[in-house]
Amino acid sequence: MKIARIDQFGSPDVFRILDVPRPEIDADEVLVRVHASGVNFFEVLMRQDRYAVTPQLPMTFGVEVAGTIEAAGRDVDIETGSRVVVPLFAIGRDGGYADYIVVKAAAVIPLPDAISFDAGVACLVQGLTALYAVRRASPRGKSVLVTAAGGGVGTLLIQLAKIAGAAHVVALAGSDEKLELALSLGADMAIDHRDGKWLSRWPETGPESRVDIVYDFVGGALTNTLASVLAPAGTLLFGALGRFSLDNETINGLLAKSQAIEGLALLPLVQASDLRRDLAELFDLIAAGRLTPVIGGRFPLERAGDAHRLIESRASTGKVVLTPG
Repeated sequence: MKIARIDQFGSPDVFRILDVPRPEIDADEVLVRVHASGVNFFEVLMRQDRYAVTPQLPMTFGVEVAGTIEAAGRDVDIETGSRVVVPLFAIGRDGGYADYIVVKAAAVIPLPDAISFDAGVACLVQGLTALYAVRRASPRGKSVLVTAAGGGVGTLLIQLAKIAGAAHVVALAGSDEKLELALSLGADMAIDHRDGKWLSRWPETGPESRVDIVYDFVGGALTNTLASVLAPAGTLLFGALGRFSLDNETINGLLAKSQAIEGLALLPLVQASDLRRDLAELFDLIAAGRLTPVIGGRFPLERAGDAHRLIESRASTGKVVLTPG
């Protein structure tokens, strides 16, 4: 079988496609043939050695896959050919950039026939992040702002905020394509932040003049600017790990207006007992036609570097996936 591995940090060219033996399974394990593996921005940062934690090398990325059961151990009651998703991040694993993976049978979650492998993968890191965001800061009846609105989390968050009863959704994005995409997914207004002067175009009146919730998955200098459009007693939900840089003046301003800052990190919110239920909620919404994961790029495993290159360019929309096998 093939894997995409890095032995050194650097550009997307550091990926090596290797042939390795197909792993054996124990009695309580399953062999999953990977049909789709998710590619994430944090993996781009890890490859560059710019992430909060430096990974050990060599490394095979990939914390989320969808596929079929190729073989099952003697103690496993699951049929070969069954469609599943595997949230590897929930069990502290990686290695999804591969043709096959072996995991404990308890780690796989059924994927309904109505849901594609690509959509199943999109529901894992990005889908759960968006779902937990609307649970942490409920948008019901409120005006909300979604940053990185054309990305994997943003495209799902726009839709889930609307489903959860948001009165008004403002999308912030950095290309004409992403702005049009955000509007097509239900955003009431889309603003281009590319020239850095987007605040000068911000409405002074109307439901979007001040937003009750900012869902910030960009961070950096942008967060300080976002605070200026947050309504008194509003909430800034911050999900851009490693990129929090609010200055003291902005923090004091938030406190003076009774505004809240909340952090959103996926792993602390993932509970094994609830994971199946949470994913089933997303799957049901997709099957009902109420939620549409956007697949912005599909690459064969051999082109893992190109998938990283697309995400690194900030030109990607929605979810980017690898298609091994």
